Amino acid sequence: MKIDPSAKIAPDAELAPDVEVGPGVTIEGPCRIGPGTRILAHAYIGPYTTIGENNLIGFGAVVGYEPQDYAFTGEESYTIIGDHNLIREYVTIHRGTKPGSATRVGNHCFLMGLSHMAHNSSLGNNVIVVNGALVGGYVEVADRAFISANCLLHQFIRVGELVMMRGGARASRDLPPYANIDDTHTVKGVNLIGLRRAGFKADQIAPVRQAFRILFGRRTNLKQALEEVEAEVPLTPEVAHLLEFIRASKRGVAMGPKQFKENGEF
Repeated sequence: MKIDPSAKIAPDAELAPDVEVGPGVTIEGPCRIGPGTRILAHAYIGPYTTIGENNLIGFGAVVGYEPQDYAFTGEESYTIIGDHNLIREYVTIHRGTKPGSATRVGNHCFLMGLSHMAHNSSLGNNVIVVNGALVGGYVEVADRAFISANCLLHQFIRVGELVMMRGGARASRDLPPYANIDDTHTVKGVNLIGLRRAGFKADQIAPVRQAFRILFGRRTNLKQALEEVEAEVPLTPEVAHLLEFIRASKRGVAMGPKQFKENGEF
């Protein structure tokens, strides 16, 4: 174990034998840090934090500190980090608010510098959160989503699988799977590049594009659009997942642009 002598580690912090701890790091307990993890200079690890294997905690990052929530009164709550994550410099990840609740990061995620995860938010696997993006409280981000620089995610929303948010976009509604999002929760098309990189074939993508044209190519009654999709589009697993996500929404779903343009994305 490589621990800089200037690091401060609580007696009840459990570190795997090969964990590396840099200068000025503070680790409070109880917590557990798994093998292969590196914690760089001046990072802070809060109590009730679990960090899995082969993670990088960057310079000055704060993982597991108290939530920025007036409702928090000091009860035991958690931060749970999976394996193989890159948490870069000055990222902040706050623990849950309610007793026994948690903020969660899955596996193989990349949180870039100065991004923020608020209390009780969660990331799936292979999620990228770019510099300066803010993930609000109780936000759920599904696998392989891409949250670009300086994006704003309002509390309680859901971000679907393989969503791509363009830089500076913001959302206070749920963002449907496979969508390109711009401006204020506006669906600008299908994330074709993301789908292809994820291994989706043409016969999987075509029904998704057809469904998107009906749902988001024009602003219309969403209930009627869902019925139209079911009547006209092959109900592939991807289309079924899209419809299920929309029907489960409690905050409303992102809308299409005011004027539909054939730009190759739908």
